Amino acid sequence: MSTFLTEIREVLVPGPGTRHGPLPPLLLAMTMVTGLVDAFSYLLLGHVFVANMTGNVVILGFALVGAPGFSIAASLLAVVAFAVGALSGGKVGSRLAHHRGHLFSTAASIQAIFLLTGVILAALTAVPIPSGFRYSLIVVLAVAMGIQNASARRLAVPDLTTTVLTLTITGVAADSALAGGLGSRAGRRLIAVAVMLVGAVIGAALVLHRLVAIPLVIALVLTAAAAATSWLLGREEAPWLRGQG
Repeated sequence: MSTFLTEIREVLVPGPGTRHGPLPPLLLAMTMVTGLVDAFSYLLLGHVFVANMTGNVVILGFALVGAPGFSIAASLLAVVAFAVGALSGGKVGSRLAHHRGHLFSTAASIQAIFLLTGVILAALTAVPIPSGFRYSLIVVLAVAMGIQNASARRLAVPDLTTTVLTLTITGVAADSALAGGLGSRAGRRLIAVAVMLVGAVIGAALVLHRLVAIPLVIALVLTAAAAATSWLLGREEAPWLRGQG
């Protein structure tokens, strides 16, 4: 239990001089953004994810066979827009790979611009969301989440991908001593799962109470705050800023 709690503490409050510096809590904030944004998109934009592309591909399969409530166009649009965002995030990562603080802050700042656009669109529309606003929201949000995923991939902080939790949960079980592994790092991994769950719960609750733009507002605030924090902390030379190759 003490190891479990220590792992959680090290993610939430990293010690000075650690390999990844403040990136773990910043990436946890972005993990909550994923939960918030996907709750909004799935509940309001026609059963489509804008961050979790694995789920989106499965949903596309449902739509292809005519399952009610799912859209081929919406699912394909989300995948394509996400790929465009990932391409943009990849370019940022390539150019700023030598400085992880600037990489994170730049990618998060660009992401925040798309989230702000999403907030404006959500504030201007009504429920149910008309097709024009719906597809526009899918595009801007999927691009934003593609940027986030690409930057998180380049930063390469273990177990903190901000979106993909399947391998995280697998690792908790498969790497455990019970399975003959060397240790599952359950505290570190489960905090990421818990944070995304909290984001999804908050996002869904707000949507169900007709506060439709608020999940995106919270996501925008978290993203902007994370970008500013990374920029400020990245102004001083520290081991965590060095590129990972």
